[in-house]
Amino acid sequence: MLHRCEIESLTWQQHHTSSEGEIEREREGFTSCIHLTAIEMALHQSWAFVFGILGNVVSFLVSIAPLPTFYQIYKKKTSEGFQSIPYVVSLFSAMLWIYYALLKKDAMLLITINTFCCFIQSFYIITYLYYGPKKEKVMTVKFILLFNVFGFGVIFLSTFFLHNPSIRLHILGYICMAFGLGVFAAPLAIVRKVIKTKSVEYMPFTLSVFLTLAAVMWFFYGFMLNDKNIAVPNVVGFIFGILQMILYAIYKNHPKVEDPKVQQPEHIIDVVKLGTVVCSEVNAVAPLPNHTNNNNNNGGFAETETIKENTTDASNKV
Repeated sequence: MLHRCEIESLTWQQHHTSSEGEIEREREGFTSCIHLTAIEMALHQSWAFVFGILGNVVSFLVSIAPLPTFYQIYKKKTSEGFQSIPYVVSLFSAMLWIYYALLKKDAMLLITINTFCCFIQSFYIITYLYYGPKKEKVMTVKFILLFNVFGFGVIFLSTFFLHNPSIRLHILGYICMAFGLGVFAAPLAIVRKVIKTKSVEYMPFTLSVFLTLAAVMWFFYGFMLNDKNIAVPNVVGFIFGILQMILYAIYKNHPKVEDPKVQQPEHIIDVVKLGTVVCSEVNAVAPLPNHTNNNNNNGGFAETETIKENTTDASNKV
């Protein structure tokens, strides 16, 4: 028989061995969780990189879409009634997202595309200022001062000097999200114009498709980074993009309804041309004001010639 102390010693060893086994199993489970989390994070980062690259490509194509329009402005030496406010707002948006990405520190792909957007939007604005009417130039400068100087300056100064970096990033993120929602809601004006005129002339289908694709890419980029400030506005962009394509399918073959306000300058030009023609015709028939048509005019001239001939014959006879 075993001694009591020996029995207690064996019991303690078994319990201790069991405890060590449980600890080892827990340690292995914790290590497995860490490995799975690391793998999951790596997958998220990889997918975020893929969607970020695709978003850069699509957004690049969207950014250079207005180039043919500005080439026409360059050839005609006039802004042709285009507005500069969309380009000023786009420049302001790009500046905000660059600032946000610099604070976030893990959104390099936001910096690359928005840096290019700053460059191309500045080019558009400079071109507009060079060829635009004087009144539009003054309005454009006011918009630049309001959004890109005063607006961005206030946001920068009110957030940059906050002591808590996390609070600074959250506040700036909410500002970017709110502004992004406003920018994506801007196509409502185009939607209203399409419905009013029954024409998709001002809503190119290709541009609508690329804007929708860009919204999809940037939504998944924000989703993979677990950043709602990037993802949420692009949900709205996707919805409005789908709405535009639905309207295009409805009205693409619909007869165009002319807007009288748009056609007003052409009517004025036609009236001027008509007035010139009328004046020339009046001058041509002025010697015979009593005649009202060409046939009467011809008859009047014939009668005048006959009188002249009779007078000449009478003079010769005398």
